[in-house]
Amino acid sequence: MKTHSALFSVVVLLGATLLGPGGAQAQGPIKIGVLQGVTGPFEVYAKQMITGFKLGLEYGTGGKHELLGRKLEVLVEDDQLKPDVSKRLITKLYADDKVDLVVGTTSSAAALAILPVAQEFKKLLIVEPAVADSITGANWNRYVFRTGRNSGQDAIANALAVARPGALIATIAQDYAFGRDGVAAYKAAVEKAGARVVHEEYAPVQATDFTAPVQRILGALKDKPGEKYVFVIWAGKGGPFPQLLASRLDKHGITLTSGGNVLDVLKAMKAMGLAGMVGGLYYYYEIPKNPVNDWLVREHQKRFGSPPDFFTAGGFAAAMAVVTGVRKAGSTDTEKLIAAMEGMEFPTPKGPMTFRKEDHQALQTMYAFKMTVKPDVPWLVPALTRELSPADTAPPVQNKR
Repeated sequence: MKTHSALFSVVVLLGATLLGPGGAQAQGPIKIGVLQGVTGPFEVYAKQMITGFKLGLEYGTGGKHELLGRKLEVLVEDDQLKPDVSKRLITKLYADDKVDLVVGTTSSAAALAILPVAQEFKKLLIVEPAVADSITGANWNRYVFRTGRNSGQDAIANALAVARPGALIATIAQDYAFGRDGVAAYKAAVEKAGARVVHEEYAPVQATDFTAPVQRILGALKDKPGEKYVFVIWAGKGGPFPQLLASRLDKHGITLTSGGNVLDVLKAMKAMGLAGMVGGLYYYYEIPKNPVNDWLVREHQKRFGSPPDFFTAGGFAAAMAVVTGVRKAGSTDTEKLIAAMEGMEFPTPKGPMTFRKEDHQALQTMYAFKMTVKPDVPWLVPALTRELSPADTAPPVQNKR
C-alpha cells in the first residue's frame, strides 16, 4: 500500500508540474500566424502592421506576452502580395505550424484568396489591413473577422467630406479589387448624399503615365457648372497626383479629394503642394484622444524616433482584438472565439471598435480632414474637420449570411 501510495503521489505531482495552473503548460503556447506582404510595393504597410501588432500584444498583455497563462508565439510570413503564395503560406501556418489563428494580409487580392482556406481548416482569420468590400461581403465566411476598415467605410468618410446635392465627381483608382471596390462604395455613398459620379478611370497598379486618364477626366468635368471634384484612390508609391496638379484643375474649378495616407505619402503630398485637399481619414496619430493611443504614440516615438503611422494603428487594433477575444472566450477554440467575438467591443488607438455580428466587420470611428501645412512638420497635416462615428460610417451588410 505504501508503494502504491508513493507512486500515486509521484503521478499527481508530475501531472501538476506538466499542467500548471489550469493545465496551461500542457497546452503549450498560443500560436498566432501573421501573414503580410513584406516584399513588394506595399511593404511599408506590412512592416507598420507587424510593428503595431507586436506593440498591441505588449500593451494588451501588460508586457507579459501571455494569455490564459500561456505564452504568445507570433509566426510571421511574407506572401509577397501574391495570392498563390498567400494561399500556400496560410495553409502551412494552419496545417504545419498549428497556429490558433492567422492575422493578414496586406493585398486585397491575396486576402480574397485565403478566405476559403480559413473555412477549410475551420480556423479564425482576422483580416488586417486589406480593405476590399467583398472580403466581408460576397466572399465572406463565418471564420473571417476584419479589424481593418473596408472600402465602404473609406468611401462613406470621403463622401461625407465633400458630397452635397449637385456636386459632380470623377474618380481615378488602381485597377484591382481595392480600387474597383473602393470606387463602387464611394459612388453609392456620394449619390446617396445627392452628388453624382460622372466619370471613372482605372489604371494599372504600377502605372506612371496618367496623361490619357487625366485628359478624359478634364473632358468630363471642365465645362460643367457647380462644385466639381476628382476623387483619387491610390495605394503605395506614385499615383496620378502630380499630373492632376500639372493639368491645372483649379483653372476649371475642380478640387482634388482623397483619403488619408501614410506619412511618407503625406511628405510627397506636401512637396507637390496638396495643401487644402479634403477627404476622409482612417488614422492620424494626433487626432484620437484616448489612453491607448497616448501609449502607442509615446512608446513608438521613444523606440523608433517617429510617430506611429496609418497601418501601425491597424496592427495594434488587430492585436487588441486577439487579446480581447481570447480572454472573453477563455480559450483558443475556434467556435468559442467566434461566439465571443461576434458583437465584441475592443479598445484600439482609434477608440472602441465593435465586430458587427452579421459580417464580422469592425465598426469604427473615421475622420474628415483638410490638409494643412505646418512649417516644422515635413508632411502635410490632416486637420480634423469632423469626427465620424462608427454609426456614421457603418457600411451596408453585403454578405448572404
